[in-house]
Amino acid sequence: MFLLSLLTFSCVSEESSRSITKFNTDWQFRLEADSSWKTLDLPHDWSIEGTFSPDHPAGVGGGALPGGIGWYKKDFTVSPTKAKYFIRFDGVYQNSTVWVNGDSVGNRPNGYISFEYDITPFVNKTGTNELLVKVANAPQPNSRWYSGSGIYRNVHLIQTNDIYIPTAGIYVKPELINGKGEIKVDVSVRNDSKESSSIQIKNEITDAEGSIVYSQVIDKAVSNNSNTPQLISLTIDQPKTWSTKSPHLYQLTTSLLNEGIVVDEVTTRFGIRSIRFDANKGFFLNNKPVKIKGVCLHHDLGPLGAAFNKRAMERQLEIMQEMGVNSIRTAHNPPAPELLDLCDEMGILVMDEMFDMWAKSKTEFDYSMYWDDWHEKDLRDFILRDRNHPSVIVWSIGNEIIEQYNHADSSGGEIARELASIVREIDSTRPIITANNDASPDNTLIRNGGLELLGYNYNHEKFEDVPIDHPAKPFIATETNSALATRGYYDMPSDSIRIWPEAWDKLFEDGNPDNTVSAYDHVRAPWGSTHEDTWRVVKNNEFISGLYVWTGFDYLGEPTPYVWPSRSSYFGIVDLAGFPKDSYYMYKSEWTEDTVLHVFPHWNWEPGKVIDIWAYYNQADEVELFVNDKSHGVKSKGEDEFHVMWRVPYEPGKIRVVSRKEGQEVLSKEIRTAGEPHHLVLEADRDTIYTGIDDLSFITVQVVDEQGTEVPNADNLIRFNIEGSGEIIAVGNGDPTSHQSFKDSKITAFNGRCLVVVKAGAVGEIQFRASSEKIDSKEILIQVID
Repeated sequence: MFLLSLLTFSCVSEESSRSITKFNTDWQFRLEADSSWKTLDLPHDWSIEGTFSPDHPAGVGGGALPGGIGWYKKDFTVSPTKAKYFIRFDGVYQNSTVWVNGDSVGNRPNGYISFEYDITPFVNKTGTNELLVKVANAPQPNSRWYSGSGIYRNVHLIQTNDIYIPTAGIYVKPELINGKGEIKVDVSVRNDSKESSSIQIKNEITDAEGSIVYSQVIDKAVSNNSNTPQLISLTIDQPKTWSTKSPHLYQLTTSLLNEGIVVDEVTTRFGIRSIRFDANKGFFLNNKPVKIKGVCLHHDLGPLGAAFNKRAMERQLEIMQEMGVNSIRTAHNPPAPELLDLCDEMGILVMDEMFDMWAKSKTEFDYSMYWDDWHEKDLRDFILRDRNHPSVIVWSIGNEIIEQYNHADSSGGEIARELASIVREIDSTRPIITANNDASPDNTLIRNGGLELLGYNYNHEKFEDVPIDHPAKPFIATETNSALATRGYYDMPSDSIRIWPEAWDKLFEDGNPDNTVSAYDHVRAPWGSTHEDTWRVVKNNEFISGLYVWTGFDYLGEPTPYVWPSRSSYFGIVDLAGFPKDSYYMYKSEWTEDTVLHVFPHWNWEPGKVIDIWAYYNQADEVELFVNDKSHGVKSKGEDEFHVMWRVPYEPGKIRVVSRKEGQEVLSKEIRTAGEPHHLVLEADRDTIYTGIDDLSFITVQVVDEQGTEVPNADNLIRFNIEGSGEIIAVGNGDPTSHQSFKDSKITAFNGRCLVVVKAGAVGEIQFRASSEKIDSKEILIQVID
C-alpha cells in the first residue's frame, strides 16, 4: 500500500525584487532555406503553417507536415541594477542551440523538456543584446505523432540579485497529522556574491481568500559563491484539502531579506491532500475512494498545432471535465507547465509522463540517439519542475518501452531501477509507473523495475488476472481502447465489431473509400477494444484504480487505421476541432451526475434503408423511440449495458426518443430530417475575451436548413471576415482527411460544421462574419476587455 500526502506546486512572483519578463514578443524568424526574416510572437510552430504532403520526412505518422531547421533571434536589454540573468524556455522542438551576443550558452536535444541557461557571463548590462536560437527538427522521423517545430512554448527572462532562490529551489512536502498540515519546505538559497551574508528567510502563507494563516522569519548565514539549503517547518491548523471537487490552493510567499531589504521573493501555490493506491481497493484521495476516469492527451492543440495557448488548453480540459474526466495522462512527454497549473486550479489529477522511449528506438531519429548523454539531466529537470503540483499523482517514466519485450535481457529492469532511483531522490511522495503493453509477468520492467504501481496499456481481457499475477500490487490501466471513429459518419449494421486494421503491422486496404470510420462504438484497432468493453471491466472491479482512454482528443499524425490522404488520428472521443463524437455521451452518462439522453445517428438517409438508432442515457429506467410519432418500442439497458438500439427502416420526418423513470418523463430528444442548406448559425464559446493574455474565442459554425436543423452532410465552403480588435488565427473542421490550411480564412464544413479561432487584440469590439455561396451569412460581436 503506497501512501502519499499533501503535495504542492511552485511559481514565481512577478511583483518582487526579481524581474520576470515573458519573452514572447517581437522575435525574428526564418527557415534555414529562406534568406529573409519575419517578425512574429511566441509561442510559434512553423510546421502547422506548411502544406500537407506524404512526402515530408516526418511521414503521415508525423502529421504529413514539414520539419526542417529554423532560426529565431531577438534583441533585448537588461536592468543594469541586477546581478544575475537567466533565460528559460518552456519547450523547444527540438535540438535547440542558444547563443547570446555570439557566444554559445547551451544545447538541448529534448523537444519537450523545460530548460534554463545562466546568461550572466554573456550579457551586456548597457546597450542591446542579441539572443539567437537554432531549432533543428531534422532529421526526421523523430516522433510517432505530430511534434510541431519551433519555440512552441513560452520563454522567460529572469533577472535577480546575487542572493536569490534558483528555479525549482523551493520544495514543499506537507503531511496530514492529526488534522493539521505539517509542512516541510526545502528552500535553496544561492549566493553568487563575493561575500558571505546573514539573511532572513520569511515565509508567509495565505489561503484562497487572501487571509494570512501563517508567518515565520528565520535567520540564515549564506556563504559566498554557494548554494545553501534550508529546511523550514510550518503548520496549518484545520487545513482545507485539495480535491477534484474542491481544489483549494494556498499560497506560500518566501522572501529573502538582506539588512532588512527584500532581495528576492518567490510565491508557491500549494494544495493539501493525500493519495494512496491500494491493491484491493484502488485509488484513494484524502482517504476517500475515487475511480480515476482519465484520458490520454497529446500536446498539440488541433488547428493551432503545437504552439501552446493557455485558453486553448483550458478549453480542452473543460470539454473533458464536462464528459466526466477527472484525470489526464500527459502522453508521452512533459507538458507545458501551464497545463499543470490549470489542472491544479480545476481539480484534475495527472499522470505526468517523461519518456516514450529509452535506449532502444521507435523511429529512426528519435530521443534514443541522445539517451546516454541526456536522460538523467532531462528526468531530473522534469521532476524538479513538476514535483510541487498537487494535481500530479503518478510519475510515469516510460511508455511502451522497447526494452520490455526481451524477457531474457535484464537491461530494461536495470534502466527502470535507475530512473526510479533518480525520481525518488528528488521526490518520494508519489508512486512510479511504466505503461506496459506487454502484460506478461515476465516483462522485465514489471519483474525487475522496482516500481510501486503496475500499469497496462490495452490488454483489458487480462485485467482480472492482475491480483493473481501480481498479488499486493496496485494497478491502473495506463492506456485503453484505441477505438476509432469519424464524427458524424455511420456504417451499419452497428452491432458487428470491426477490427481495423487486421494487425498492427499490416497495411489496411479494406476500409471505406473516403477514409471514414463509423462513429458507432464498433470499430477498434487490433490491440484495443471498444469504449464499452473496457469501461465494463474497470467499472466492475474495485481493485482497478481507473483508466486512461486513448485518446480524449484527436491529434495530428498517427491516422490509424489509414495512411494518406488521412493526416490525423481517429482515436479521439472528441475530434480535432473540439466537437464531441457520439461516444462522448456514453462516458458522460456513466461518469457524471448530469442527466443524459443522447440519440444518434442523424435522420437523412436513402428511403427504405434500415437504420440503427442508438441512445445513451442515465437517470431513467427506459427509453421509447417514436418515428413520425409512431412508437417503435420501449428499451431498457440490461446489466453492464451502456446503450440501447432500435433497427428501423428510414422514412423522412423526425425521430423522437423519450427517457422515463418510474413512468415519468425525464428527457426527450428529437432529430429531424434536414433540408437543403439555408443559413449559418454561429456560437462563440465566449463572447467576451481579454486583451494582453493571448485570449481566444472559439466560434462554432453550423450549416442549417430553413428550420434551423443542422445539415448532417453539408460540406459548404465557408469564408470568414473579421474587423475590429482581433484576428483569425486558426480554422478547422475535424475531418482527418482535410488538406486545407489551418491558417486560412476559409474552410469547408465537415458533416455540417466547422470551427474558427479568434484571438483578442486591443480593447474594443470584434465584428466576425461567416458567409457561403447560396446561403445566408451570419455575423456576431465579441467584446475585448482589459
